[in-house]
Amino acid sequence: MERRIFAAGSILAGLGVVFGAFGAHSLRTWLSPEMLGVFETGVRYQMYHALGLLALAWAIGRWPERRLLPAAMILMAGTVVFSGSLYLLVLTETRWFGAVTPFGGVALIVGWTLTAWRLLTPRRATLNHSTEAR
Repeated sequence: MERRIFAAGSILAGLGVVFGAFGAHSLRTWLSPEMLGVFETGVRYQMYHALGLLALAWAIGRWPERRLLPAAMILMAGTVVFSGSLYLLVLTETRWFGAVTPFGGVALIVGWTLTAWRLLTPRRATLNHSTEAR
């Protein structure tokens, strides 16, 4: 599963470069500085979380017993909702997309909080596993 998460992080990072270049070269001529800033925020957060997903994929491979997959899924969804709503807000000039953005932000917060919680709490002992952390 960590390969798929790593691939998703790589795709999001690659698209972040594409969207960043699009914003810097194409959108700059027809967007207000404020809207260009909104677009750039979407790109920035997309890239931050793409890199975070790469690190999380590594962590899943390193500590598979920590149950990090749900956090990765939440982070992927949060990135798409947060950055995607900002892109749509700017490109369509439809203001209500701005009301969707906080839902993506909350998902990002939940995803990172869940990651930390799952890494810091000791796993439960089972019949087949010791309680000692790796």
